[in-house]
Amino acid sequence: MKRAKSNWTDAVLVCAKCSKKIDGGFGEKGHDGLAKALRREPGFGKKRKAQVGVIEVKCLGLCPKNAVTVVDTRKPHEWLVVGPGEDVAALAARFAAPEQPED
Repeated sequence: MKRAKSNWTDAVLVCAKCSKKIDGGFGEKGHDGLAKALRREPGFGKKRKAQVGVIEVKCLGLCPKNAVTVVDTRKPHEWLVVGPGEDVAALAARFAAPEQPED
């Protein structure tokens, strides 16, 4: 078995089925899907040199109306439902923030 190194500290799972249903709604002009808009944020990407990996998965099973389901792999118990037009930079900052210890 061979191994490949990666710079990822975290991964974000974005439901491709939800993204396809709403047909864009994110990015500077509102024409991009959520995964593509997140990958454009600093430190995000889909290749192994990115700090945070953004992966589109086939279907997460939660199908909200007019929104996209997103899972931060550091918090698998907390799924997000992101509507079109929401601030992608704020969402990226949420995913890029280091874990806060809970008291």
